[in-house]
Amino acid sequence: MKQKQENNEKFKTMIGGQALIEGIMMRGPEKQSIVVRGPEGIVVKTEPLKLGNRSPLAKLPLVRGVIAFGASMVNGVKALLYSAEFYPEEENAEPSRFEVWLEKKLGSEKLEQAVIYFSAVLGILMSVGLFILLPTFISGLIPALHGNYFLRNLIEGLLKIVLFMGYIILVSQMKDMKRVFSYHGAEHKTIRCYEAKLPLTVENVRVQTRMHPRCGTSFLLVVVCISILCGALIRVDNTFARMGIHLLLLLPIVGISYEFNRLVGRHDNCLTHILTAPGQWMQRFTTNEPDDGMIEVAIKALEEVLPEEEGSDEW
Repeated sequence: MKQKQENNEKFKTMIGGQALIEGIMMRGPEKQSIVVRGPEGIVVKTEPLKLGNRSPLAKLPLVRGVIAFGASMVNGVKALLYSAEFYPEEENAEPSRFEVWLEKKLGSEKLEQAVIYFSAVLGILMSVGLFILLPTFISGLIPALHGNYFLRNLIEGLLKIVLFMGYIILVSQMKDMKRVFSYHGAEHKTIRCYEAKLPLTVENVRVQTRMHPRCGTSFLLVVVCISILCGALIRVDNTFARMGIHLLLLLPIVGISYEFNRLVGRHDNCLTHILTAPGQWMQRFTTNEPDDGMIEVAIKALEEVLPEEEGSDEW
């Protein structure tokens, strides 16, 4: 019999996480933890956040969203690569000549940093190319849309939504990603349990809902939707000029999306429930129900970053 999922939120925490390969990263106000269930058991890595060198710009509306997004991409890739070390694809595989040359020139530590930043930038470029630039390019191939800016933006917007949803749905069907998305569900459920001020036990976490309004999936959907609204302001026919304008608008769009998620995530009313509903619906594809072992990993990851002063992590 399927258990009824609960949502008894008593407060909102700033603690957030990310699903990894057989693990979870949690980021709190003072510390970050990575907990992985490796072949020999649970491995825990906890480190303090570097808060001393934060720029005042990081507190400015709109700007803080861009900085937070960039930092989350880099930290996410770093944590993902760390978790992947416990599950190498080929145990006896020898490094290529190119890898040997890079390590010789850069050194292992610099090479690791280069891989992290390259992966983060590549991920952003692929997302921008697929969900922002490709729809603009495709609409430019339709002569009937030239000069009809309303219809062209409508077609571009539909293409963005279809490509985004299609990508999410296809990825959710991949065998390896099903487990990652189950860990994603465990992360959400554990945070829900904590926000309900219940003891962090497997039993209490298991019955929580796996949907959460302050999720990365919701943020990406908001970015796509706001890019559609901003596209209505572009009154240019040349396809490459339109693509260039979309690129120029990207940073403001990310900043606006962050502020939107921050605003609706802090309030509970009919309007915010409506605004967050599409993102939580998309989470049906990016989160799966976890098993008890995954919940144990999520609980451990969350416990590692809980602040010493109760309530200091309230969002």
